[in-house]
Amino acid sequence: MSRPVPNPGILDIAPYTPGKTPVPEPGRKVFKLSANETPFGPSPKAIEAFKHVADHLEDYPEGTSRVLREAIGRSFGLDPNRIICGAGSDEILNLLAHTYLSHGDEAISTTHGFLVYPIATMAVGAKNVVAAEKNLTCDVDAILKAVTPKTKLVWLANPNNPTGTYIPFDEVKRLRAGLPSHVLLVLDAAYCDYVSRNDYEMGIELVATTDNTVVTHTFSKIHGLAALRIGWMFGPEHIIDAVNRIRGPFNVSTPAMYAAVAAIEDTAHQAMSKQFTETWRNWLTEEITKLGLKVTPGVANFVLIHFPQEGKTSDAADAYLTKRGLVLRALKNYGLHHQLRMTIGTEEANRLVVDALRDFMADK
Repeated sequence: MSRPVPNPGILDIAPYTPGKTPVPEPGRKVFKLSANETPFGPSPKAIEAFKHVADHLEDYPEGTSRVLREAIGRSFGLDPNRIICGAGSDEILNLLAHTYLSHGDEAISTTHGFLVYPIATMAVGAKNVVAAEKNLTCDVDAILKAVTPKTKLVWLANPNNPTGTYIPFDEVKRLRAGLPSHVLLVLDAAYCDYVSRNDYEMGIELVATTDNTVVTHTFSKIHGLAALRIGWMFGPEHIIDAVNRIRGPFNVSTPAMYAAVAAIEDTAHQAMSKQFTETWRNWLTEEITKLGLKVTPGVANFVLIHFPQEGKTSDAADAYLTKRGLVLRALKNYGLHHQLRMTIGTEEANRLVVDALRDFMADK
């Protein structure tokens, strides 16, 4: 019997596996710390803006997300005409792959880079080339060494998910300078809002001064709008023009657009979340290290915890924590077989995880 057959390479793609969603049980409080969601939710102003749109759900969205592009432009000092919005930054990453990659091309990502990169690359028939990391951190020299005449695009999450590491802006500029001019550098800055390092920059300056670099961002993290699927990209005019030609005409919903406008304008909500995250990231790193476990130094809203390969393994810890209503993220699909990623949650959740890990390590 004949039937439709997927394009070559599609069935070679490993499906994206999200973090576990906890199943509530009677009498047990559950904390989902597997998806890097903010514990504060969105700005109350964003919720109000979302509800305000409910009376007009019969109307199509404004097709260019103009009011959101203008709000982003005001917030970052950017030309709104060089901004494109999407259903999460994931959609924009896929649009970039469809625009600039084809069969026979190559795109480079790092060993533990975001899983959407190889999916977007392989979905259009291009080859995903993996550049080795150094200490779970992007290695610019390894990326440059991986470049071939077939290379058309480089994916770089900075900070990186799921490791939480980053490279300084000088290294990003060195990467751009070392890449051929026809290679598009995609800077994924989903977690930039949590970074407080003086040597970090999300990449806007580089985009503004080159013709071959873009930066993407999301409203899913510090803004707490993950359910609305809303993200954006800043890039050169010729790239924005090309991507807009294949972008769906109504890819951003009206509720998402107006909630995002309110969210980006509520700088106090962002500042509160950033300060809380930094305080508890430092506390978690210190307390978990005291238990004899290694934590990768990170700058995002999560911590990467390393477990022994035998005995007190990550699998055993995951099962132990889950039984206590604490759901972290296993990372085998990222090639991290002995680690768990923990989203920084409420004070209660953070303290409960440390208490549970202490009991786990002491349990004979």
